[in-house]
Amino acid sequence: MFLDALSASGASDATIKTYRAALRSFASHIGPDTPVREIDEDHYMSWISSLRREGVTRRRSQKKESQQNTLHYYTLFVKRFLTWLGIAGEDLPVIPRKRHIIPDTLSWEEVKRLIEAARDIYDALIVSILAETGMRVSELLSIRIRDIDLEKGEVRIRGKYGKERIVFLGPASRALIKAYIETIDPSPREKLVDMTYQAVHKRLKRLAERAGVDPARVRPHVLRHTFATEAIRRGMSLPALQKLLGHSDIKITEVYLHMNMEDVRREYSSIFYRGAPARAYPEESP
Repeated sequence: MFLDALSASGASDATIKTYRAALRSFASHIGPDTPVREIDEDHYMSWISSLRREGVTRRRSQKKESQQNTLHYYTLFVKRFLTWLGIAGEDLPVIPRKRHIIPDTLSWEEVKRLIEAARDIYDALIVSILAETGMRVSELLSIRIRDIDLEKGEVRIRGKYGKERIVFLGPASRALIKAYIETIDPSPREKLVDMTYQAVHKRLKRLAERAGVDPARVRPHVLRHTFATEAIRRGMSLPALQKLLGHSDIKITEVYLHMNMEDVRREYSSIFYRGAPARAYPEESP
């Protein structure tokens, strides 16, 4: 019933799959003979301890950081299940998520080069939307024509756990969407970008090669990081950025409060070299 309720609320298939895996892990730990009415917080804490010791089954290629994030979501999802059952409250702990201090990003000039190297309108559309809105690629792939309001320059998207939010279109993405829609006769229910994640990933890699940008640095989520970093650089407030990115906790958004060394150099120079004489110290007498 719990998973059915999640599905009815709009949760994606991928989210439900992860919930199911987490619940199976918990059920395996407490054993098949434990009645639901007897489950308590001690069972949950014992399960967390076993996760910390043993982890979860993972692919050999999966990085340690990714494993840590899996444990975070497993504990978060089981906690929500126990709260839904009325067995526990919000004070149950979860394994913390491992986060990068500084996410990988592209420069805005590199984003422009990707758009200029586009083979077709789809290439340019994908890059511009991801870079100018900061949406996740899964959110991009869920957009239907009826979700777009070109007059207002905004899109209604479905994020994690089925939550809806509004994001705003930048000048390039707005113009490209308008041009694309004018070339087709779409149904309001038709998807704007009708392809898989893997197809988007491959397109970006090929686009990077044509644009002369290192393909290893060009991934769908890097464009989300690029948007967030550029927004902070241009003066957007953290609460506004949090809302646009769909973060439930502003602490997640705070990871973008970093500056690269060129930013630091420019700020230093503007403070200490503005109006400074060519020679700061007098020459020594011979």
